[in-house]
Amino acid sequence: MIQKTILKTKDYCKVKFSVEAADASSVEILGLNNDWNSGVSLKKKKDGTFTGEVNLPKNSQHEFKYLINGAEWADDESADAKVPNTFGGNNNLLVL
Repeated sequence: MIQKTILKTKDYCKVKFSVEAADASSVEILGLNNDWNSGVSLKKKKDGTFTGEVNLPKNSQHEFKYLINGAEWADDESADAKVPNTFGGNNNLLVL
C-alpha cells in the first residue's frame, strides 16, 4: 500500500510504503530517484508488515519494485501504473 501526503508549503511529498510479507526477513524498495543499486529498507512491525516513509520531490515520477529477502521481486497493486522495464517485466510507477 502507498499513502501520499502532499505538503503545500514544501517542495516534496511524504510517501509511506506498507508491504504485507509476514514470512520475510527483509523488504527493500529499489528504483526510487532512479537508484537501483541502494534500496530503502523497510522496518518490520509485529503484525508482519514492513513499513517505511520517504520524502520525494513534488511533480516527479518514480519507477520502483520491492525486493523481498534479497531475492524475490514484488509489485505494489496500489501503484499509480505499471511500466515496462528492460528485463521484459514491469516496474511500478509512482506519480507525485
